[in-house]
Amino acid sequence: MIKKITCFLLVTAIQSVWCQTDERLLINGKITSNTSDLEGVYVINAQTEATVTTDASGAFSILAKPEDVLVFSSVSFKEKRVKLVLENFSDLNFSVKLSMVMYQLEEVIVKKYDNINAVSLGIVPQGQKHYTEAERKLHTATALNATANAGGMVGGSISADPLLNFFSGRTAMLKKEVEVEKKEFFMKLLEKMFTWEHFVERLKIPAEYVKGFEYYAVENDKFTKILNSKNKTSTEFLLGELAVKYKELIAGEIK
Repeated sequence: MIKKITCFLLVTAIQSVWCQTDERLLINGKITSNTSDLEGVYVINAQTEATVTTDASGAFSILAKPEDVLVFSSVSFKEKRVKLVLENFSDLNFSVKLSMVMYQLEEVIVKKYDNINAVSLGIVPQGQKHYTEAERKLHTATALNATANAGGMVGGSISADPLLNFFSGRTAMLKKEVEVEKKEFFMKLLEKMFTWEHFVERLKIPAEYVKGFEYYAVENDKFTKILNSKNKTSTEFLLGELAVKYKELIAGEIK
């Protein structure tokens, strides 16, 4: 009985606050599912586009008010939308149950050709690793030649080229070239996935800062991992979160 009275008073107090102001308050909740992996689910306020992610226990906190719609989305779960009511803000056990996505593979027919491949035909050496141009240069500059020399030194000799490259700084330069190559790849992938108008009109990035924001985004390892998966929904959610942080940075610079 005391618990019911306390809950009633709490709801009455919250309702009184909303009668006086239209500001959003922090709502705490938790997602549940048939899995223990509940971390990293996106929770988006559809009205404000504010985005947070759940922690390892599935808990989250986000600014909202009654009538706002919370969107729950993740690669592993089906998207779910929840329209908030006043009681949700006083519910200490507010939770949302999510359903896992079940992927069904289409029938695949594989024709088997025994012992016929590029390696068996001698086109590609066995165990050949594929390198990009920058990676190939780095591998060549750092590879050690451990073949025996003409003098018969036990254990062979080591080429001086990698050592010279290391001390001259060429190895460090080539490593940077590999990183630059990766960043350029992610930049092209990002620009292919989202238009310039998306950055300006949707994410509200000033036109003159769009290119800088793209560089800022591909510097984030978590973002490039999701971007490389080519899941546009997850990429867009995280891109929105990065846009908020980036606008805070440029706002600080303008001041």
